[in-house]
Amino acid sequence: MASPVNSQGWGVADQPRTKLIATLGPACRSPEMLRAMIEQGVDVFRLNMAHGKAEEHTETIREIRAASDDVERPVGILVDLAGPKIRLGQLLRDPMTLETGQSVSFVRGTVSNAENEFTCTYEAMIDEVSRGEAVVLADGVARLEVVSKSKDRLECVVTDGGTIRSRQGVNLPSTQLSVPALGEIDRKNAVWAAKAGVEFISLSFVRCAAELVELRKLVEDNGGTGRIVAKIEKREALDNLDEIVEATDCVMVARGDLGVEIDIAKTPLAQKRIIRACGQAGKPVIVATQMLESMHHSKQPTRAEVSDVANAILDGADACMLSGESAIGEFPLDAVAMMKRIMYETEQILRHRSSRMQTREGDSNWGMVEAVMLGVAQIARRMGAQMVVIVSTDQRAALIKSKQRDFVPTAFLSDNAVSVRQMCLYWGIIPVQIDQIGEIQKLPSMAMQWASSHAGLKPGDRIVMVLDNELLPGVHDTVMIAEIP
Repeated sequence: MASPVNSQGWGVADQPRTKLIATLGPACRSPEMLRAMIEQGVDVFRLNMAHGKAEEHTETIREIRAASDDVERPVGILVDLAGPKIRLGQLLRDPMTLETGQSVSFVRGTVSNAENEFTCTYEAMIDEVSRGEAVVLADGVARLEVVSKSKDRLECVVTDGGTIRSRQGVNLPSTQLSVPALGEIDRKNAVWAAKAGVEFISLSFVRCAAELVELRKLVEDNGGTGRIVAKIEKREALDNLDEIVEATDCVMVARGDLGVEIDIAKTPLAQKRIIRACGQAGKPVIVATQMLESMHHSKQPTRAEVSDVANAILDGADACMLSGESAIGEFPLDAVAMMKRIMYETEQILRHRSSRMQTREGDSNWGMVEAVMLGVAQIARRMGAQMVVIVSTDQRAALIKSKQRDFVPTAFLSDNAVSVRQMCLYWGIIPVQIDQIGEIQKLPSMAMQWASSHAGLKPGDRIVMVLDNELLPGVHDTVMIAEIP
């Protein structure tokens, strides 16, 4: 049976609840491809600030907004700040194959005089790295151990060989680095993102909550309303996970660098721990990096990749992200379609589980909205409601509903375009832009009219409506139950 489709061109009853983020790049930047990807199911586009200049991304944002308007479906924009990425300098022999047991050196400065001498873009590396610590090259392709240190040189032995190239990444997983997570270039890009009005701004290589507080203040001081996303990819971030989750709006499990910074065999358990922490705190969580890696050059993913995506969803991820698969891959549309298929099929098992209410029952810090939304979920299940409709000027009710993880279709109607686009990251929430909320007395009829005309509901179907507390002074939330006439 075909799923009902609303006027914004997407299924309501049978659409995947897990959201999809696609990284923009040469493979998908054209206006035609942007429209096609939105129609295929992209909820949020990621702009990687490690590539391109802000001026170029300004035009990309304009094209995303235009494509969203054309398709009549809201999408969010995530600006990903590059952070302090440490890279190799120019190699004398490029590429270069390192053999296990080989001796190599890192020297101070920007120029090396021998093939086995390397330089690094991080000037303080020789000062901060100690004897016995690890140096990981090219996302784990090769590993070194520091065996001795002098004023201007680190002598290393190759413990795991591989082929490396100039400008590839350098990870120092055992070293306490002084470089700030929010450097000068990132600060400039954060200011640009705030003024551009993007929905999400992510900070790479987060180590502590203070770095997120700094970014939030910078964004707010420049008029931005973007939600802050903490990328977990450092050992220190895992050590400080609870305070980081508390300080951020959303978390990204950035498995690329995380799998280098910690033992790669521990990455799956770290992912589960991060997702669980976000569920307990009521924060959205994104799982990213190499989810469908083989689709760079293939129309089909490997079985292992399909299982990887499925397990992230079963663990409780709110969103999954495509990186190079959509940015530079040969089959970006196929990757989006495949990701959506995996999401939909995996979620079928969740439909048959008891509702995974990620609520803090018995918590004295519960707010009125949390209590109301718990009641809404129970009412909708017991009455067999076909839809929950939230009409609101803010996002609290929708976020709480998202974390309840039930499968009653839930629409978020708002005249606040920013709130609507930020809903694109919330699991199971259908964001809907309306012209004006208007008087509270008219909201029930407006919600029922939208549900019947755009969500495929028929006469006799039941909806549970949640009306914003700010619309009527003294009322903390109004819940109404109605049947489509």
